[in-house]
Amino acid sequence: MEDKEKKAPQSDLGASAPLVTIVALCHNHAPFLREALDSILAQTYPALEVFLVDNGSSDASPQILGEYAAANPSWKLTLHTQNLGLCAGFNQAYRQSRGAFLIDFATDDVLLPERVAQQVAAFQRLPASYGVVYSDAELIDEQSRFMRHHFRRTAKGLQPRPASGDVFVDVLERYFISTPTMMMRRATLDELGGYDETLYYEDFDFWVRAARNWHFHFLDEVTTRKRKHPQAMSRTAYLPSDPHLDSTIRTCHKALGLCKNPRELTALAVRLRWEMRQTVRWGNYRHSLAFYALLRQTNNVGFLDWLLARWSRLRG
Repeated sequence: MEDKEKKAPQSDLGASAPLVTIVALCHNHAPFLREALDSILAQTYPALEVFLVDNGSSDASPQILGEYAAANPSWKLTLHTQNLGLCAGFNQAYRQSRGAFLIDFATDDVLLPERVAQQVAAFQRLPASYGVVYSDAELIDEQSRFMRHHFRRTAKGLQPRPASGDVFVDVLERYFISTPTMMMRRATLDELGGYDETLYYEDFDFWVRAARNWHFHFLDEVTTRKRKHPQAMSRTAYLPSDPHLDSTIRTCHKALGLCKNPRELTALAVRLRWEMRQTVRWGNYRHSLAFYALLRQTNNVGFLDWLLARWSRLRG
């Protein structure tokens, strides 16, 4: 932090400024950490509660986090000696927090200055049935250079328009939400009991469980800079060693139990079919057959699905 005296903004809390909790999760983010934490300090929104959580970093992250915590005494610092995982690391802070809304902030990303203010204003315009506000993001590289936007932008605006309202079918069918842009209503997390700590990653499971009973709103603003770098990208995607796949399968099991009609089952089948084909493509026949077993339960199996399952059995 270049200015050691720099402090988080202070302001009297008014009725129009509900408390927002930012849970800043760090694991070996030292090269990007100052930019991330400075982006919290730069927020124009006054009513912030900040939790700094280090998940067993082996680089200089704990020292940097300690420096910022010392300069901002209201910030709460937790240094875990081991990596608890994303879900448990977030949950520990969430359960101590008081914010009416929460942001799960990975400290290799960057919050734009109006991020919190814009999303709180959106929530205040929406009915209480809305549990999530998400937005567009800039994708940046390791040097913080702009790469592209998360959503495709044309002269006519975003094409296609991201889903709002009842998005349960949408989250079953495809990935479209930029996870780092989400602001979550506390009541939504409370209803779900936070993230499922038995899973390797959090977002797909959260979307499915939250979207069953809560509405999502797309805010047409760029609020976040999401960093793309080798450490953030899985090099084992869809291989037998991919740690995400077992969690994806477990989430799809949950989704199957939450589906209420043929349209929702058909949407889940679209995802299962895509996941199955990716695993076959990379020679991961064990997970391919697990996705196929779920696909059969949706009553949406096609001839090509059957052929791929037969191939997987022969190869596996």
